[in-house]
Amino acid sequence: MPNEIKRYDLVIIGGGPAGLIAAATATAHDKTVALVDCHHELGGAGINTGTVPSKTLRETALAFSGLKSRNLSGVDLTLQHEVKIDDLLSREQNVRAIFNQTLQTRIESQRVEVFLGSASFVDPHTVSVVSIPGTGGQPAPGETVFLHGDNILIATGSSPIRPEVFPLGAGEIYDSESIHRLNRVPKTLAAIGAGVIGSEYGCTFAALGAQVHIIDVRDKLLPFLDAEASRTLASAMGRAGVTFHWNETVRQCDILPSGEVALSLASGASLTVDAVLIAAGRKGNTETLNLAQAGVTTGDLGVIPVDAQYRTNVPHIYAAGDVIGFPALASTSMEQARRAITHSLGLAVSEVSPLLPYGIYTIPEVSMVGETEESLRSKRIDYVVGRARYLDNARGQIMGDKEGFLKLLIRRDNLQLVGVHVLGEQATELVHVGLMAMRTRSSVLIFIETCFNIPTLGALYKTAAMDALRDVADHSLGVPSF
Repeated sequence: MPNEIKRYDLVIIGGGPAGLIAAATATAHDKTVALVDCHHELGGAGINTGTVPSKTLRETALAFSGLKSRNLSGVDLTLQHEVKIDDLLSREQNVRAIFNQTLQTRIESQRVEVFLGSASFVDPHTVSVVSIPGTGGQPAPGETVFLHGDNILIATGSSPIRPEVFPLGAGEIYDSESIHRLNRVPKTLAAIGAGVIGSEYGCTFAALGAQVHIIDVRDKLLPFLDAEASRTLASAMGRAGVTFHWNETVRQCDILPSGEVALSLASGASLTVDAVLIAAGRKGNTETLNLAQAGVTTGDLGVIPVDAQYRTNVPHIYAAGDVIGFPALASTSMEQARRAITHSLGLAVSEVSPLLPYGIYTIPEVSMVGETEESLRSKRIDYVVGRARYLDNARGQIMGDKEGFLKLLIRRDNLQLVGVHVLGEQATELVHVGLMAMRTRSSVLIFIETCFNIPTLGALYKTAAMDALRDVADHSLGVPSF
């Protein structure tokens, strides 16, 4: 053990959304914090390769394609010229650079000491950090420093799973971390995996006119969604130019002399495409942490099991974010980290609410919180459904969204809202209205009794609530007749 060890109240491994919120929470309580990250920029996958870049590409594709204009009478904003790769990526690069600078300024103002390097455990309280090249300043590249933490948070995120059949890095074969280095905008694209990443990128490239093939071993799109939302989304993607290959796997992948990629499928079918996106799942970034030295156990795919307070099996070592598995969202990762650090400080903390919203930035967007019809039936909970279509809403008509809908799931016995499902423009924003009602255990009467601005999508909640109450027979609950 070295003689000189830097000592902190908290050592954080990982500078993504979870790590940054953990640092802010700890310094707000005057704790000394060291943050270790193995990249040159803070923000993790959320800022640099995942959430922000992919959503920026989506918005850029929507702008170039004219899809936001939909079928506005007399307006033609459809794609007028071939989109160049620089056109597509320049906005994403600018947005990412702004976020990187913002995060750097913020972390400096919080007096967090940042170490850019590769971290591994020496013992349950000590982490060694080997500085990465090109960081500048101190410590020098290749130098090792040792950090002692009274508490330690592991927030190292996750990485794409890379099946051996695909020669990643050769030709036009990408994953979610490298797709932003495309050489050209593909006219045909195969996405391997019909999860969130494959679906989102599939929609983005379809909006740019690409013929998109999504290949998956399952037989349903995003099965965690309410089945109605899943079916509607799949139909919308099909009309946009996405072809689904269900119950399929890729047996062979070859790069042709033309630069195209040839895929041989298990069924005997074959595809030739300009580019391939591997979106076959993710694994926890724990391989290089030397967790055995700290006594921390891991599960399948490098995922770290935690308790309700986000403690690992070693009580002073916490974990949060993608590295602990599902749902692996930036929003949930931040909340997990905040709760973990609050608990480590000995402050009163409740468990993270199970009401975590999911936002999928496909085209159209889809978002949900709470129960699905399938989960309610499995629990034998009697419920009613309230629906409202965007086309029956003034704002929806103005926007020209023909497919959007809001769906509310409501307990029949007490009218409590237990599930919200939205598909369409601004779905990931609109879901929060229902989320707050659910957090306060409100009945859907709150929407009947609330005045919404007109025209707004928020008014869909009143329409959907009234639709549901038409199906409620027990007027002793004080439900008005419609």
